[in-house]
Amino acid sequence: MTSGQIVGYRRVSSSSQSLARQELPDVTGRIFEEKLTGARRDRPALQEMLGYVRDGDEVHVHSIDRLARSLKDLEDIVAEIIGKGASVRFLKENLHFKPDQDSDAFQTLMFQMLGAFAEFERNMIKARQAEGIKKAKADGKFKGKQPTIDHDLIIELS
Repeated sequence: MTSGQIVGYRRVSSSSQSLARQELPDVTGRIFEEKLTGARRDRPALQEMLGYVRDGDEVHVHSIDRLARSLKDLEDIVAEIIGKGASVRFLKENLHFKPDQDSDAFQTLMFQMLGAFAEFERNMIKARQAEGIKKAKADGKFKGKQPTIDHDLIIELS
């Protein structure tokens, strides 16, 4: 493995949230950032970062749940990074996965448990959201997503 750069990846779930608390102090290369749910793997900045990393690079992520909210996606993303000859470091959990490293059973267990917790948390959020919508509908308070375009204003401005 050749010496490369330290690349960062930061993600929050919505545009109203701040990336500031996800400090990546040792990054020497690019930092890829996005404000999208981690429930899907087809996130633009993630895909760009995966295409960008090279042999010898190290990817820094603040915490495991910032990379993915599904254990399968998390394992696949880490495997893809390692498959390119790069490593990945999760700062909060102090876990580091390298391409030339023998499997550390404890580190792998921690990684899988924390990934499973992230997936569980995502599922609980979805369940609570569905319960809230169901109750709001029953109470006549749920209106669904409101239109973002004012058609009357468009006609008036035309």
